[in-house]
Amino acid sequence: MIFDIAVIGAGPVGIAFACGFANTNLKVVIVEKQTKKIIENPKIDGLEIALTHHSANILKELDVWDHIPAKLISVIKEARVLNGSSKYFLDFKHRQIQKECLGYLIPNNLLKKYLYKRLKKLTNVTLVNGVNCTSINTNNKEYSSIQLSNEKKIKASLVVASDSRFSKARSMMGISTFTHDFDKNMIVCRMEHEKPHDNIAYEFFRYSQTQASLPYIKKQSSIVTTVTKNTSSTLMKISDKNFNKEMQSNFNNFFGKMKIIGKRYSYPMITTYSKKFVAQRFALIGDAAVGMHPVTAHGFNLGLRGIEILTKEIKFAIKRNVDIGLPIVLRKYQIRLHCIAIPLYLSTNGIVSLYTNSTVPAMLTRQFVLRAVNFIKPIKQTFLQVLR
Repeated sequence: MIFDIAVIGAGPVGIAFACGFANTNLKVVIVEKQTKKIIENPKIDGLEIALTHHSANILKELDVWDHIPAKLISVIKEARVLNGSSKYFLDFKHRQIQKECLGYLIPNNLLKKYLYKRLKKLTNVTLVNGVNCTSINTNNKEYSSIQLSNEKKIKASLVVASDSRFSKARSMMGISTFTHDFDKNMIVCRMEHEKPHDNIAYEFFRYSQTQASLPYIKKQSSIVTTVTKNTSSTLMKISDKNFNKEMQSNFNNFFGKMKIIGKRYSYPMITTYSKKFVAQRFALIGDAAVGMHPVTAHGFNLGLRGIEILTKEIKFAIKRNVDIGLPIVLRKYQIRLHCIAIPLYLSTNGIVSLYTNSTVPAMLTRQFVLRAVNFIKPIKQTFLQVLR
């Protein structure tokens, strides 16, 4: 099987990348270990994706955004960050970026569903599902080859891996990562609450745990609790009734009575940053390139920025009749993504480390940082620029 581009992983970033080549002559294949039935009807995983305006525009260009029912998308008007038991908060308002909202919230499974609906309409994209990639060979100067678990082989000018922050394809290529294990778990779920959220997202940095709420439709919010693994194990086992009480207490009755909707889901808090994003006729995108901490909700947004950059470099190379797998094409992608990703990655990890540190110097520094960002306009504008 011969293609121009082979994508490993049919997650939202991998599919979005393939959709970027609609209306081109490029032949694209996506290799995915899950079955077509699962890809077509993705299960609820508890994750809600906060999208920036730039990300929404990318989804519009991919002809995906306008097909998602508006009633399933919530707007985020404001974001507030609180430290410990202090009532003082750092706030970001939509008027500060001259937009009608800071961003949008959509369930991850719905995003996957509508991306795949778009993918099915593309005649130049082939989905090979229910198989694993067992090896990648990039020694040939003219193409890369992928060996599949069904004993078939794919040849492509470029192989692009989008198979999670624990990417097996990345390991096959011998690319290592900078890995930070926070030794904590994130519990996510949807909850309805007594008091309205007013479309405000909250981040409560407690000393023993972090509580976040992302406003969804009506009086519902996506609740994210980051705790030690032992506490996580307890919170996953207790009854819904006791879990409701625990969340209500952790939020200091901020939302009044709270009630869980559906299941709870637990994910390990591990961030990764690949030491390089490209190799011979090979590139990493999405979490395979950079696996962000969810505290600033930049993971999927950064993934879309990455595929936007790589897609443009590929299309520019085609216009100049340049081989899309050459180092000159891939190196530009790596440089541009690195410039965007490294400040986000380091600052996010730094924020989490600082705001989960219970020492006195850290506690004093936290209060100073909140006020500095609030009152020093250039600093605040730097944070807001990411939301545009």
